[in-house]
Amino acid sequence: MNRYPWWKYLVLALAVAIGLLYTLPNVFGEAPAVQVSSAKATVKVDATLVPRLTQALHDAGVEPDFVQFEGASVRARLQDTDTQLKARDVILKTLNPDPTDGNYIVALNLVSRSPRWLTAIHALPMYLGLDLRGGVHFLMQVDMKAALSKKAEALVGDIRTQLRDKNIRHAGINRNGEAVALRFRDAETLAAARTLLMEHVADMQWVESLEGTELLLTGKLKPEAAVRVQEQALKQNINTLHNRINELGVAEPVIQQQGIDRVVVQLPGVQDVAKAKDIIGRTATLEVRLVDDSAEAQAAAAGTAPAPLGTERYIERGARPVIVKRAVLLTGENLTDAQPGFDEGQQAAVHLSLDARGARIFRDVTRENVGKRMAILLFEKGKGEVVTAPVIRGEIGGGRVQISGSMTPMEAADTALLLRAGSLAAPMEIIEERTIGPSLGAENIAKGFASVTYGFAAIAVFMGLYYMLFGVFSTLALAVNLLLLLAVLSMLQATLTLPGIAAIALTLGMAIDANVLINERVREELRNGSSPQMAIHAGYERAWATILDSNVTTLIAGLALLAFGSGPVRGFAVVHCLGILTSMFSAVFFSRGLVNAWYGRQKRLQKVSIGQVWKPAATEAAVATTVTSGSTPEPKA
Repeated sequence: MNRYPWWKYLVLALAVAIGLLYTLPNVFGEAPAVQVSSAKATVKVDATLVPRLTQALHDAGVEPDFVQFEGASVRARLQDTDTQLKARDVILKTLNPDPTDGNYIVALNLVSRSPRWLTAIHALPMYLGLDLRGGVHFLMQVDMKAALSKKAEALVGDIRTQLRDKNIRHAGINRNGEAVALRFRDAETLAAARTLLMEHVADMQWVESLEGTELLLTGKLKPEAAVRVQEQALKQNINTLHNRINELGVAEPVIQQQGIDRVVVQLPGVQDVAKAKDIIGRTATLEVRLVDDSAEAQAAAAGTAPAPLGTERYIERGARPVIVKRAVLLTGENLTDAQPGFDEGQQAAVHLSLDARGARIFRDVTRENVGKRMAILLFEKGKGEVVTAPVIRGEIGGGRVQISGSMTPMEAADTALLLRAGSLAAPMEIIEERTIGPSLGAENIAKGFASVTYGFAAIAVFMGLYYMLFGVFSTLALAVNLLLLLAVLSMLQATLTLPGIAAIALTLGMAIDANVLINERVREELRNGSSPQMAIHAGYERAWATILDSNVTTLIAGLALLAFGSGPVRGFAVVHCLGILTSMFSAVFFSRGLVNAWYGRQKRLQKVSIGQVWKPAATEAAVATTVTSGSTPEPKA
């Protein structure tokens, strides 16, 4: 009745073994490290950098634990912070001989101390949040006026195209801040232009006025359109920051909106504020321009003449100079996607997707400039580089663009990544910065660990005193629950924060509730006169429905927090929901396995150690005395 088959014990043993294995990396803590990542979009960090850095550190007398390539960065793990600072200086001199034009970002970081064999089987520690690991926190303000001005500037080109297509002549178009002003010489032309623009440029509202002898048509963004532009600018900036920071290998960065025009950026583990600002500042601006291939431009590219009027000189990949016209045709905000692939000749290519406006502009530009070259430029920190400059073979419509040429598949993938990263829709500035040191994070970890430990100890003492051996079984099941919860969090590479530690402590209290229900149900069966074996069987079977109901209702609340919460609330909800699932396994399946292993093979079980079983006192039957009526017989004389 109370026996498990061998395969169930095997499942329990495997669960505990896997839990121990994947929880183990969290025990080793973190070590100081130096992280090297790219400071320019056209500079790639790969595994070839590892031997170079290893040799440079060895020559300087610095022996790291290891130097390895991971993700998009190279990390060197050191023994202590003094060695970390010395290693950073050595790497800086090796990789960036010119401090004013560095190709690499060299930042202080923290990495796990877990052995390499654990890492080889993907047994990795949980990510720690900013409050536990330390790091930097930035609050960034988005310049919404610049976003609106940029939108108005884009509309100016759109308006010119619309008027030119319909052959409507104007006396000039200029932008004044967020407003666009069109000048006309007669009212008939103005009326035609207004009708056209109200139909095709629906985001603007138009007002007529008179300025001297000229008629003026002024357009401003409608309030709802301005709000939409601001929301899109904020969303695009957040996506761009995500792309840039994720490529640098920062573990679990937090990038989220705060209010209507602010962005919070948290970089756990990064201790160098200056380098963190450098990472944040690595937001690129993408532009598409035409290449000037005239004789004067070729002489300027060769360095024998100045650049022609209206052009600029940039460097293409391979250190080849290119003379590019100043007029910007498209920007990164018109690009919706960029993916590597192959062209019809099975040569490496980059496939671009443009939005509706970008597709229309690109169609017109390619139709009018067949045989000419078109440059795609990427601007970072005020410096621009030509990513590629293909020749226009014919008109390209439909918003699907293909860039091909003498590039390898790897170069095509890199180019797609650079273009896909996009550009900022509006400038941002840091208005608040905060650094949380690793010592403060370690103190938070110690306090959180102490709270969980003391809570667990108090529960273990109470259960042992009140339920005796069944209390010990419940405590062991609770320990397995904690072990499995930490293992699952580590497998998922979840980010643990102080609210997460609070959720672990709460999970312990809620998980033991299932064992209390089971133990009390067993006691109730014993009070009702059931045999010990039958009481154990009925206790687990009949308590399951109650346990399932209570856990499902609590899980619904946790899922609501996960769906509608943000930041620390979501962190709490993740640990809370996972804790409910692991507790149902440990409290029912694992604890019953322990009870079955201890009592299941005892055929003539007389009693169980489950504490005092209070039985109701037996009531004695009252003896009724019957009193008969009538006279008492007199004694005889």
